[in-house]
Amino acid sequence: MKTTEIAAGTYQLSVDVENILFEGLWEIPKGVTLNSYIIKGEKTAIVDGVCGWDGVPENLFSLLKELEIDPASIKYLVVNHVEPDHSGWIEAFKKINNDFQILCSKKGKELLTAFYGLTDNVTVVGDNDTFDLGEGHVLQFAEIPNVHWPDTIGTFDQLTGVLFSCDAFGSFGKYEGRIFAEEFSEAELKEYEKETIRYYSNIVSFFSPQVKTAIKKVSNLPLKLIAPGHGLCWKNTKAVMDAYDAYADYQKGPAREEITFIWGSMYGMTEAAVKEAIKVLEGEDITVHVHRVPEDSWGTVLTSAWTSTGIVLAMPTYEFKMFPPMGAVLEELGKKKTLNRKVFRFGSYGWSGGAERELAEINTRLNMGWEFLEPVEFKGIPAEEDFKKIEIQLKELVRQVKEAVKG
Repeated sequence: MKTTEIAAGTYQLSVDVENILFEGLWEIPKGVTLNSYIIKGEKTAIVDGVCGWDGVPENLFSLLKELEIDPASIKYLVVNHVEPDHSGWIEAFKKINNDFQILCSKKGKELLTAFYGLTDNVTVVGDNDTFDLGEGHVLQFAEIPNVHWPDTIGTFDQLTGVLFSCDAFGSFGKYEGRIFAEEFSEAELKEYEKETIRYYSNIVSFFSPQVKTAIKKVSNLPLKLIAPGHGLCWKNTKAVMDAYDAYADYQKGPAREEITFIWGSMYGMTEAAVKEAIKVLEGEDITVHVHRVPEDSWGTVLTSAWTSTGIVLAMPTYEFKMFPPMGAVLEELGKKKTLNRKVFRFGSYGWSGGAERELAEINTRLNMGWEFLEPVEFKGIPAEEDFKKIEIQLKELVRQVKEAVKG
């Protein structure tokens, strides 16, 4: 837990959370921060909040005590986004202060009613609406729907130049006291970006077109700091917006000069070819991410695939279809719109093939637009000629990936 003054009369209250599945789905091996913000003008407002479980609201109240802020003195709650990891604390807050006004979007008001039965003292705000907290703190609102829920708004303080962006420009990871990106070395920021890509690909990626729209809208503001609901604050606002803009572009591809190698094997026959294939790729000048399913979660695979222009799929046929964990991962890649990748697939079969048919069906049904090289299938254990065919196709995939990235 930590409180930090981030601008005049403006404080971040940050609580670390770990050992959960984010949204009940996604692994967060390095945890996540839940960031709330206090703005002290003539009136006091809190922007965004925390979840309502595991003692987290109590941690937030402890941070308020550190700032010598009586919760009863908080008159305004700015709810940029009603997802319960930001709004669940409101139910605990009502028990100690039932005299406050909520500022949120029209869709946000509907969700507050649906989730918590809140109907009174809710003011709807939209694009360019303002609210004066006094002492120069005039809040200006921007609707940025579907980044990543339809209720989302951003809140900009005209005095300090701080944009409170909630899930936009956020990241997974907890950072042990440092809250500004500028406090990190270049090497540390590269590691941090891995958690940002995990966050983007797992949580926001489906809505990449809306991300680009939001970036265009908020970039017109005189920004001095971006303060998200998860992750680091950015004084270099252009850097984080440019990064998010690039991540959004990866949806349709090409992405980076990278290949994600996803494989699964039942009895070691496909695995025998996988070992040789990895040796081939290690001899090429290209970044490769290797994941075995189901051992690696689909969120981890998605993180790698989002930045990869090339995909390798290695799996056997299973009951006339593909190895089931591979099918589950591919469904998620398609639903998250990981589109237009260069793809090569190989694998073993026994009495019958069929994996290739299911792969084609998923690609068509989910409009993935993946471009496939000729697959290599082998009955039982791969022979030397199979290894050679796989090597040829892998080198062709590398060539196509590099060519696509060069444009």
